[in-house]
This record gives sequence, C-alpha cells and structure tokens, in this order.
Amino acid sequence: MKKSLYIAAKDLKSEFRTKQMLNSMLIFSLIVIVIFSISFGDVLSQTELVGKLAPGVLWVAFTFAGTLGLSRSFAGEIENGCLEGLKLSPIDRSSIYIGKTISNAILMFIVELFTIPIFIVLFNYNISGIPGLALVIFLGTFGFVSVGTLLSALSASTRAREIMLPVLLLPLIIPVIIPAVMATGTILTDGGICSIGSELRLLVVYDLIFFVVGQLVFEYTVMD
Repeated sequence: MKKSLYIAAKDLKSEFRTKQMLNSMLIFSLIVIVIFSISFGDVLSQTELVGKLAPGVLWVAFTFAGTLGLSRSFAGEIENGCLEGLKLSPIDRSSIYIGKTISNAILMFIVELFTIPIFIVLFNYNISGIPGLALVIFLGTFGFVSVGTLLSALSASTRAREIMLPVLLLPLIIPVIIPAVMATGTILTDGGICSIGSELRLLVVYDLIFFVVGQLVFEYTVMD
C-alpha cells in the first residue's frame, strides 16, 4: 500500500504543479451546471422540481468531468515514457493501478467539492442530508474511478483514446450510476440514509468487484 501511495503522491504532485487536468475538469463541470441552470430557469423557483432535477444534473457533471480527467490519466505517462519506468520498477503492477485509482479519485472529489456549492448557488437549492449524500458520492465516485482507471490504461496506447474511453466506459458504469442517482434523489428528498439501503448495497458490491477485478487484470492491460 505504501508503494501505491507513493505513485498517487507522484501523480498528485505533478497535477497540482500544472493543474491542466484539474482545471479542465472544473471548467467542464461548471459549464454543465451553468447550461442546466439556464435551461431550467423557469422551474428554479419550484423547490420540488429542482429536487427531482438535482440528482441527474449533479451526476451528469460528475460523470463527464470525470471521463475528461480519466482520458488524461495514462496519456501523460505514455507521452513522457514514464509508464515504462513504472513497469520496470520493482513493484507489483497492481500497485500502479491502486495508486492511479487513488489519485484519480482525489481529483474527482476535489471537482465534486467545488461543483456542489456552485449547484446550490445557481439553482438556489438547499441540500439536506449532507452525510448521506457524501457517502453516496464517495461510493459512486470510487466505483466510477475503479472502472475508469482500468479502461484508461487499456485505451491509452490507442490513437483515438479520447473517443475510445467513453465508448468503453459508459456501458460499464451504468450499474453504478443508476443506484447513485436514485440514492442521491432519495437523500435530497427526505435526507434519510435508512431509505437507501438497497442502493448502498449495490454500490458497495460494484465497488468491491471492479476494484478487485481491476487489480487482477491491470497487469495484462499494460503489457507490451
């Protein structure tokens, strides 16, 4: 785990130095929120309707901003020849996957941390049930990143990686997006964690399965 944390720290240090991927994700998320706020301008005064729209708007912003970030996760490693160095280092290949997953998840959490206040301001909506919402976002984001990191490594060596990654990713994240959106809607409606037990179980099972599968097959995705 220490080696994975070193890899995650290396990625985060490099990203915070340039902020290229983080700025792109933040701007893209902001654009999505602004466009939706303009489109639904007539219903923003109706709290019930905004509460129904909120889960979809938030997860659309999270998903597409995350996809944009994941597409660059391994691109920089390949362009600079760093991936070969990681493969030659005396660590297990799964440590590379775990480190990349941690760094990608942290970047997504930062984007989500900025996106939610912007949503609250533009939609004039008070979000209730913050602990439950944070749990749902954490589980949904971790599942999204677990799959996205693996597919980012798989598509990084292709010429059309920016197109290939969404094509491969979107069908696989449907099982995590559906319960995440449903749980978010329930939390925003009554703020109770007890009412989203089935969605939480689906998210936990999805996260565990794909995180373990990602570690097992990552070695084959980065083979020459």
